[in-house]
Amino acid sequence: MATLNFYLDTRTARKDGTYSLKIAVGVQKKVAYVNLNVYLKKEQWDAVACKIVSHPKKIFLNDYIRKSMMKAEAIVYSLIQSGEILRLDEKQIKRRITGEEEKSDPSAFCAVFRRFIDGKGKPRTREIYQATLDKVKAFEPGFEALRFEDINKDWLNRFDNFLAEKSPSKNARNIHLRNIRAVFNEAIDDEITTFYPFRKFKIKNVETRKRALTAEQLRTLFNMQCEEHEEKYRDMFKLIFYLAGINIVDLCHLKDSDLRNGRIEYYRAKTSKLYSIKVEPEAMEIIQKYKGVNWLLDILDRYADYKDYARRMNGSLKLIGGTVLLKHGKKIKTPLFPGLTTYWARHSWATIAAELDIPKETIAAALGHEIGSRITSIYINFDQRKVDKANRMVIDYINGEG
Repeated sequence: MATLNFYLDTRTARKDGTYSLKIAVGVQKKVAYVNLNVYLKKEQWDAVACKIVSHPKKIFLNDYIRKSMMKAEAIVYSLIQSGEILRLDEKQIKRRITGEEEKSDPSAFCAVFRRFIDGKGKPRTREIYQATLDKVKAFEPGFEALRFEDINKDWLNRFDNFLAEKSPSKNARNIHLRNIRAVFNEAIDDEITTFYPFRKFKIKNVETRKRALTAEQLRTLFNMQCEEHEEKYRDMFKLIFYLAGINIVDLCHLKDSDLRNGRIEYYRAKTSKLYSIKVEPEAMEIIQKYKGVNWLLDILDRYADYKDYARRMNGSLKLIGGTVLLKHGKKIKTPLFPGLTTYWARHSWATIAAELDIPKETIAAALGHEIGSRITSIYINFDQRKVDKANRMVIDYINGEG
């Protein structure tokens, strides 16, 4: 992957007839030269033994260059482990070893992007944009020097192909492309650049596969016998559905104080808006079954964060189904719904509600979406009883009581 060797650069001699001793770092076809600030005559360097000879300070200098090599090897090893070394050019490798900071032009793309992120108020929003910046950094070797004019249609196509190596979903990749476009728009507003590649590069979504179960499939899932470790995840899927498609991040962070007067009231993580949903008996039964100590539910009492739990839950939901036990205890699973995730509960609730001819406005309110335009929704106090009635209708229909 990489080679490190001492190298006496005899191409140009200094006035006193000495030459610069360097560390040559070879990575594929790239070679970075790190100056050790040690200057020797040809006869003072033993290239075979890689040590300084016939020099008045040879003991001190040999100790110095040996420690410098060990430091360089540690840094290069770290870059190899992270995979970053393949994306760095010779100058960047040299700067990593010497510890020199890369100077960033305040009008460079990365500098503007960082200021753009810092200006975002919501932590989750900053996190999403930071993820895009990290992708650009992984893709672009000259990251710090990247200018807006460098990001043309060809660059965007190559970046999209780079993302596709780990993210086959076009719509998921489009999030990063839209984030880059947002930074361009801000840079144009601030008169930092007039360049705009998105006139030629169009971001197009593809139609996604519907992520909803039919009423009959929901009944099958809700009533089937699951393995013990799967049952708790299936129950949480049911709870999401019974709470009109509450998001998993909000479900995990519910507190005891959020449940009062038979309703759960909380601020949605995505929109920071107050939301209220009546807790039906079916939902309350599950809440009591999995009562938490520090939270309404025991999820974050047992898991480090909601993302870890969501990952485990989605993995288990995909495997729920028939099980055949073979010799020596080996199991073969036949998943009923291989693509099942927490999002399916939310989408399924909306789909069933629409099938029951519940108005779109009521469905939108139940899901915590805007009612009408963003401006009019501020002034409309939507009748929460309509949402409560809609949720009861959906639950009754699925449980065979409608």
